[in-house]
Amino acid sequence: MTRKIFTGIISVAVLVMCLCSAFLIGILYEYFGNIVSAELKNEAYFISKGISAEGDEYLNEITDFRNRITVINTDGSVFYDSSGDAQSMDNHSLREEVKEAFATGEGSSSRYSDTLGTRNLYYALKMDDGRVLRVSGKVNSVWSLVLGVLQPMTVVLVLAIIAAGLLSSAIAKHILRPVNSIDLNNPELDEPYEELAPLLKKIRVQNSRIKSQMHELKRKQTEFSIITENMSEGFLIIDDKTEILSYNSAALRLLGVSAEDAAKSRSVLAINRSESFRTAVELALDGKHNEQPMSIGESCSHIVSNPVFHDGNVTGVIIIILDVTEKEQREQLRREFTSNVSHELKTPLTTIYGISDMLAGGIVKADDVKGFSETIRSEASRMITLIDDIIKLSRLDENGSGIEKCDVDIFETAKAVAGRLAHTAEKAGVSVSVKGESCFVYGAPAILEEMIYNLTENAIKYNCENGKVIITAEAVNGRPVVIVEDTGIGIPDEAQKRVFERFYRVDKSHSRRIGGTGLGLSIVKHAAAFHNADLKLESKVNVGTKITVAF
Repeated sequence: MTRKIFTGIISVAVLVMCLCSAFLIGILYEYFGNIVSAELKNEAYFISKGISAEGDEYLNEITDFRNRITVINTDGSVFYDSSGDAQSMDNHSLREEVKEAFATGEGSSSRYSDTLGTRNLYYALKMDDGRVLRVSGKVNSVWSLVLGVLQPMTVVLVLAIIAAGLLSSAIAKHILRPVNSIDLNNPELDEPYEELAPLLKKIRVQNSRIKSQMHELKRKQTEFSIITENMSEGFLIIDDKTEILSYNSAALRLLGVSAEDAAKSRSVLAINRSESFRTAVELALDGKHNEQPMSIGESCSHIVSNPVFHDGNVTGVIIIILDVTEKEQREQLRREFTSNVSHELKTPLTTIYGISDMLAGGIVKADDVKGFSETIRSEASRMITLIDDIIKLSRLDENGSGIEKCDVDIFETAKAVAGRLAHTAEKAGVSVSVKGESCFVYGAPAILEEMIYNLTENAIKYNCENGKVIITAEAVNGRPVVIVEDTGIGIPDEAQKRVFERFYRVDKSHSRRIGGTGLGLSIVKHAAAFHNADLKLESKVNVGTKITVAF
């Protein structure tokens, strides 16, 4: 701004000086012309008086006269000329100044010479004898005058420009000094120029708005910090380049890093290099919500990562880390318990089943023992089934070590399961149908069949009379999917999160009446995890249940 003011002032100063110089030259040119005209008039008057007093001989006495003197006879012929031969000159009666002098007693004119670049001034005076005396002089042209004063004028202009530059710089700084000293945080305290009042008013309004917005941002940031710091769950926000934007102390604790290490690490992948954590981040950056288990030492965590979209593009990821150590420990204790119980009880229960079978064969008195033996057989069968289920869960808990895998057509498996349960369904008054097409899953055939069997059996058990069970096996968006859907009693909302827990029953009296071990859905959950499949439950009371397994 200082430069603009300086440039403006110096430009105006130079322009004014040039205009003044041109105006001055014009005035001087006119002034010098008037002086020469007056000089010619005075000389003509004195010469005419000399000729009247002394006669024409007076003309010969004039030797050092710088202006041209011409005497014209009454007929227009030249009688005398101080600059040339009068006899050889043409008639002057038509000359403007001569013609005017004969008519009025005096006349004047001026003529410009392109060749010499000068202006000739003429003054003619009619003498007492009737002749006309003409005196002429030369006046230089404007350009001659300019060239004559160019050097001194240039010096004056240069000095004037230097002075104008110094003054312009000083004036510009003086003008801007109060502007630069304005406190933009408190512009109302100083208003150096009236013209700045609208601008300062806008600044005051803008400052007030910014302060309000900053206050609101700080309040929200404080609230956010309080909320996140009091969360037991870990909280991380990263951008699309995996750089850490925000986190809470719980996240650092669950990831096993210090605040100093987190501050040094720009990428979130640098503070935890586990496969599950990296997978959660990479899948979220690909735009997919996902959940991953993670273990650090003896602690177990569950990672939930969600992509953040803006204009259809992933701009960041929100990561929630849940501490599930206690839950996993309980699961571990339960797994150990089921494993121990199954191994300890299977042999005696098999013996009980054998004895009850002998009793049922009539070896003992039929009147007293047969009913008991049937009860023993039924209970023994139930307990053996329970133990078998526990063993299945135990094997799945051990990641299915030793279980062989191959390509399994789940559509054919679903049809086989429907055939096995046809009698049970008919007995319960429920229709079972299979839809879809052949699609293959690389997995354990027995486990996949057991999973579909348990889902279908539950759909039959907890259905209504004349109800329906629909098994769908097909590929959806390139993923093999099994859907078991029924029109049964449904599952309450508060129980839907727990139905996959071991031994959990929504209605214990109903479950006891229809049989079952309470491990069917738990086996389904572990079988799905064994095959890296996603399990989804949708249910409404008295409407039905739909369970989807997406491989």
